[in-house]
Amino acid sequence: MSQLTDETGALSTDDTGILTTDVLLIGAGPAGLYGAYYAGFRGLGVTVMDVLPQLGGQISAMYPEKPIFDIAGFLSVRGRDLVDGLVAQAEPYSPCYLLGHRAAQLSYDEAGLPVVRSDQGATVRARAVVITGGVGTFTPRPLPAGEEFLGRGLEYFVPDPSVHEGRDVVVVGGGDSAFDWAALLAPIARSVTLVHRTARFRAHTASVEKVRTLGVEIVTDSEVSRLIGADRVEQAELRHRTTKETRVIPAGTVVAALGFLADLGPLKHWGLDLQARKITVDTHMATNLPRVFAAGDITDYPGKVRLISVGFGEAATAVNNAATVIDPEAALFPGHSTEKEH
Repeated sequence: MSQLTDETGALSTDDTGILTTDVLLIGAGPAGLYGAYYAGFRGLGVTVMDVLPQLGGQISAMYPEKPIFDIAGFLSVRGRDLVDGLVAQAEPYSPCYLLGHRAAQLSYDEAGLPVVRSDQGATVRARAVVITGGVGTFTPRPLPAGEEFLGRGLEYFVPDPSVHEGRDVVVVGGGDSAFDWAALLAPIARSVTLVHRTARFRAHTASVEKVRTLGVEIVTDSEVSRLIGADRVEQAELRHRTTKETRVIPAGTVVAALGFLADLGPLKHWGLDLQARKITVDTHMATNLPRVFAAGDITDYPGKVRLISVGFGEAATAVNNAATVIDPEAALFPGHSTEKEH
């Protein structure tokens, strides 16, 4: 596979305009990234498509700095470090990443191979598809004020904290993500102000106390009513919900951590067998559609347990069974990794 993407998800295609791959993984969370490694380990070309602009799925979007305690072999691993490790594990096999691309349409070509088209115009023909979309497409709840500054100071994710070094940062929200971002940015920003519409927080008490000890100003019973600036955000207007009094504070970055809306999106119209917004699979992790498999939190079967560790095993099962569909003479069991020369 020679076609590659840059970080914006711009696709370099051949003269047919179609990217051909062995395995297309839809979803770049932990299960998808582990699936990318396993497909490469099996000698398969792999492409990963995700609607988010960065790798890591919910971990990168919602809790990159949180310690995760139920990953085998680790007493504790920070979310960001787990994602970095999964990306590094797959890197030797040169997966093609289509970031910022929502899987929109599924069809089949004359040879019976699945063809997936993204909302950005990319077309991928795969010999097998593995859906690893977690909770499906999840989009941030918008900040009512200042949407015109999105990408110009208003952010919903903080993939690279160093970008905000030396800035006045306003974090909006009262959940774990809001307090995580505030704690992460406090040591490097000029100032951090956290704004929440009530005096009650959804975040863990320890997270709240940590942010307080870092000197973050916490403004409660208030909302960001307006963003002010020319080319980018320069100030934020805060309005008290009861008194309606306003004040304007410096704001080079506004991080809106208001939660996410999860939805299966276009997958609902693909003809998949769905149960309560989950994809039904069999013991092969196969769906009811030809050459389409699924793994991770998006799947459902009797006794399903939604853990990252379970998703890893399901991704390996899905890829290995997909390999036998791609090549009926291929063995289901790929051999032990210790037997492979590196």
